[in-house]
Amino acid sequence: MINKLIKTTAALSLVASVAFGAQGVMFNVVGGNAEKQYNTMINEKIEDIGFVLSDPHERINDAYSTKYGTKTLEDGKPNPGYDPEWKKSLDNLGFFSISNDEKIRELLLKAPELGGFSPFNLHIYKKAAEDKTYVGHVVPQTMLDIVGIKDKAIREAFIASFPELDALVQKEIGGKIEISEFKALPAKTMMKFELEFERPEDLSEYIDEFQEEFEAAFEENKYIIAGYKNYKASYDDLGLEFDKYDAYFTYSLCHFTFSYNIFNKGVPEAGAFAPCSMYMYIEKGTNKLIIGMPRLANWASVLNMKDETMKKSIHDLDVEIVNIMKDLGAKEI
Repeated sequence: MINKLIKTTAALSLVASVAFGAQGVMFNVVGGNAEKQYNTMINEKIEDIGFVLSDPHERINDAYSTKYGTKTLEDGKPNPGYDPEWKKSLDNLGFFSISNDEKIRELLLKAPELGGFSPFNLHIYKKAAEDKTYVGHVVPQTMLDIVGIKDKAIREAFIASFPELDALVQKEIGGKIEISEFKALPAKTMMKFELEFERPEDLSEYIDEFQEEFEAAFEENKYIIAGYKNYKASYDDLGLEFDKYDAYFTYSLCHFTFSYNIFNKGVPEAGAFAPCSMYMYIEKGTNKLIIGMPRLANWASVLNMKDETMKKSIHDLDVEIVNIMKDLGAKEI
């Protein structure tokens, strides 16, 4: 049965690609509240097909309600974060970062840029005004286009890791598959940096110091470190070859107020791009930290966003992240 679903999902993807052009985000849309089914799938069944869940963030909508929808804090004092325009628009919003660690390893060795979507969010949301649940992700072809992978073999291998996931979602969640369409990506899809450093005898000393400064800089600017995944350490622990790199890790970044003003104000599907995955690596024996992240401008292009306030906030956040990295000593490339 699941093999049939895999073939059906792949066929649907191919048809959509040929008939309508660029695909953006793929969602299974099912009637009712599918939160329970989703939680069972993501916590109990996703590993059976090789995917690893890291840093899950469930029911973010509840945190929005607490931070922006209440006039007073628990101690009775005024809530400085209260939004006078607060309106409950979501019954559920969840970010669940996953990656197929076994399959992505060989691809990261050839194309480290794939860390821009490794891990990626298997997104779930339900609008308060609809009796429907949406579960899905950015389509892999668009992930590849954003991070700039053109090699045919790498593209085919990366795309081939998704049908089994899509089949599992179809089996456990069901519903109708909806794939959004878009015209073009922004002119610059990625922000990339390099940071030269004096290599110490113990490289971990530099990495620890940089990570401490990096996390502090983003937290000072109201970002949340929503996740961290050390691919190099994981593969070393498993005895899997990853010797091209002395270090390879990713950070998941989220600006809570920014996300609230997008996801809770009419565009929850943009959560498929969240949290932002910033990859960092040091090739073996070198003294350069290479850093990259998909620009938030991709959100506006792929989702055909029209709201000028949202588009400005997206632009402003892209600029701010670049400036934070420059303040850390990174050179934009």
